[in-house]
Amino acid sequence: MPSTSEKTSRVSVEERLFSLVLALIATEIGLTKADILSTVQGYRQRYVSGGDNASLERQFERDKDDIRELGIPLEVVEPPDDPGSNHHLRYRIPKGLYDLPADVSFTADELMLLKLAATVWREGSLSAESRRAMTKLNALGIDSSDPVLGYSPSLRVREASFEPLSKAMDRGQVVAFLYLKPGESAPRRRQVEPRAVVLFDGRWHLFGTDRDAAANRTFLLSRIVGPVVAVPGGTFVPPGEGQAQEALSELDALWNANLATISVQPGSDAAVRLSKRHSTDSPQSGEGDTTVNLHFTDLNVLADELAGFGPEVLVHAPAALRSAVRARLVSVRDAHTDALTTSTTEEGE
Repeated sequence: MPSTSEKTSRVSVEERLFSLVLALIATEIGLTKADILSTVQGYRQRYVSGGDNASLERQFERDKDDIRELGIPLEVVEPPDDPGSNHHLRYRIPKGLYDLPADVSFTADELMLLKLAATVWREGSLSAESRRAMTKLNALGIDSSDPVLGYSPSLRVREASFEPLSKAMDRGQVVAFLYLKPGESAPRRRQVEPRAVVLFDGRWHLFGTDRDAAANRTFLLSRIVGPVVAVPGGTFVPPGEGQAQEALSELDALWNANLATISVQPGSDAAVRLSKRHSTDSPQSGEGDTTVNLHFTDLNVLADELAGFGPEVLVHAPAALRSAVRARLVSVRDAHTDALTTSTTEEGE
């Protein structure tokens, strides 16, 4: 038989919150804290009748904050015969405030597709909007065991900064982080109002207002060094839906404006990978040579990638990209030369 802790570990945060929301919608008079902890999935497995449930109560307090952050109207009802008593407070979610408008409806297929879109995100990277959508769709009757959901894609978020930036954006909090630009010897501290986190050309970007520069800037998440922290007292009005589209439009314009012309060896790894890109135009340029035109948003990111192909790639333009790739190859050559010289010297001794 599995232990109690093993059973609890199978209840995800999303499942516990969803169970709590369903329980609070189903009650008209509200549920006391004891009612919730002893009966709701995700709490009851750890509840000790007559025992110490302090950690479980703290979990419930955090979950209440999460529910409110998701935009769900959570009401607290004081007992009429014992006003001011925290022990007998009752919690409920008014169903009328949580239901969809009467003139809005979805077919079963539409609901399934909406939930499929919401489940693209892995649990650890769900934004507040995605969590709200997931909870709402579950409440509308879509079972998470729907077969089609087994084929949903997953966007993996590799950068540790993604989640704190998303939370700060949802809450309207100014953040600070160290940002290391190519060519700089040390990272610089940035204070930013995060307005959108978008995926473009296979990389995550933060679009926000740089408070020191008093202007909008786009940052690569992969260049954020160390933790993202909230600036005490720093707040702003959370962004609207158009911010992400603005960020993508700017990145798209930058991508279209930058074009690299390179040659790749036919049949090489570079030829296979680069010629298959959606941004690639690959006219043949004589035997033994293939010319590839690549659009790009960041010269240094592309230089890192092209240098990794070694002699399989020759950069023709722009000149700055050619110099950047050459500098990387020279650096690798010098590093290996120094290591070989040191090794030979040690063996001679």
